[in-house]
Amino acid sequence: MDYSVGQVAAFAGVSVRTLHHYDKAGLLSPGGRSDSGYRLYGDADLARLQQILFYRELGFPLDEIAAVLDEIAAVLDGPRRDALERLRARRRALHEEIARLRHLADVAERAIAIQRTGVPMTAEERSEVFGEITFDLSYATEAQLKWGRSETHGEAMARASGHTKEDWRRLMAEAADWRADLLAAFTAGEPADGERAMDLAEAHRAHLARWFTPCPPEVHRRVADDFAADPRAFALVVPASEQSPGLAVYLRDAVHANAARTDRAPAEKDER
Repeated sequence: MDYSVGQVAAFAGVSVRTLHHYDKAGLLSPGGRSDSGYRLYGDADLARLQQILFYRELGFPLDEIAAVLDEIAAVLDGPRRDALERLRARRRALHEEIARLRHLADVAERAIAIQRTGVPMTAEERSEVFGEITFDLSYATEAQLKWGRSETHGEAMARASGHTKEDWRRLMAEAADWRADLLAAFTAGEPADGERAMDLAEAHRAHLARWFTPCPPEVHRRVADDFAADPRAFALVVPASEQSPGLAVYLRDAVHANAARTDRAPAEKDER
């Protein structure tokens, strides 16, 4: 029995345009035509369409589906083994993708937990404590992927989730005072490698150590590099409304200068 393109589209749950595309691509050409020139699909065509849709569901691109179907259509067992190997390879890829998505889901769950700061707060309380400081969920997810295996990141997240509401109030008040001093130094044109800017960088390092995790100079450098490279990271310390062009780079340079100063200090002490 022959079926029109509209009937086949309805059977298969695809659009007529898709069937036209398969025909144009040489993937599924109808076995016949009506007297008026309309496409007519036979049982063999429907069986091939079923195979095409199966492989599409597995994520195969059309050119690979054509190759697989050609191999399956061959008589010898060798080509059939080629088709099976393609299926096995796709199965492996799907398992890897499932594992990756599960990992991302786990990371997102942790990021959501971080976003909640481990403390239930109303919207009003959150606004009071954090003000304009925002924690971008996409950044939290990427940071977890990037640093999740590091001991310092794990400790920072654990301590953050353990802070009380009052802890967060004190932490954010301390950060606001530091931020005001940073903006004043930047506006006054203090050099990033000057004493005032380096002292502010050291104060930020001490703040991280006090509230989150020990922050040796090499770790502080990486944190500051993130501030300069990613606006979402810098928004954790300076809200958008208070930022100025060059401020993130200024902080990064101050942190690097202070780290170099900190690295020199033990050597200078030994020389004495």
